[in-house]
Amino acid sequence: MFKNRSLKFQGICCILMAAFFFCLMSLFVRLSGDLPVMEKAFFRNAVAAIVALTMLLRTGEKFRIGKGNVPFLLLRSGFGTAGIIANFYAIDHMAISDANMLNKLSPFFAIIMSYFILKEKASKKEWAAVVVAFAGALLVIKPSFTAGAIPGLIGVFGGFGAGVAYTYVRKLGKRGERGPLIVFFFSTFSTLFVTPFMIADFVPMTAMQILLLLAAGASAAGGQLSITAAYSKAPAKEIAVFDYSQILFAALLGFVFLGELPDIFSVIGYVVIIGAAVWRMQAIREKG
Repeated sequence: MFKNRSLKFQGICCILMAAFFFCLMSLFVRLSGDLPVMEKAFFRNAVAAIVALTMLLRTGEKFRIGKGNVPFLLLRSGFGTAGIIANFYAIDHMAISDANMLNKLSPFFAIIMSYFILKEKASKKEWAAVVVAFAGALLVIKPSFTAGAIPGLIGVFGGFGAGVAYTYVRKLGKRGERGPLIVFFFSTFSTLFVTPFMIADFVPMTAMQILLLLAAGASAAGGQLSITAAYSKAPAKEIAVFDYSQILFAALLGFVFLGELPDIFSVIGYVVIIGAAVWRMQAIREKG
């Protein structure tokens, strides 16, 4: 019993570290300035690919892919890449706490897509949590018929892409595919995908911008490693809700370094979405 408690505590610590790392990534992306989104995405993915490559080379199986897993790896990578590009666009055009909150709709999109991809049925409470979460998202987006709503809608699409990608990660995990291989395939796919766009719209960078984007990539890699460690130590239903600490970290970093303060509607939206996440976790515990 004490060992399980210790592992859960370690899992919570790891997921808090992951949340902080991902917030640092968002901050560094924003501080890198007025650069094309594809250029920023290239650095984020290239650094993660190098980290994942280093991990793979230390394994005995190296680059072996499980039979029949390539189509699912491609789908995971495609949706994940779309999610990153949309999230980076939102980070550049919204308060980073708002952008991070919309990206955290991914677990709710995963509930929806798991029904179609994995044939997993959600409980009534989980479906209710989805509805409540999207109501909270409307408070963050503050939809209108003006161009001002576009970054928020793109931010929601980023959460959708991430949610579908996570669903395919789960499918690949159930098929026995290795975590480092999934990360490497995704990071390499993303790097190759954005490279032509980056070259076509390349903007010369200062030394500081390069350092900031390298820091963003390193932070993303740290977040991926931390969250992988977290879920290896404790069940998702016990620790996943702590991932929402990312919103608090983002609000704090946004205030200190960017002078951003979320408005009252965004704050209410945060509370609604986090509340829906807590409710969802409770529903998962009740299912066993």
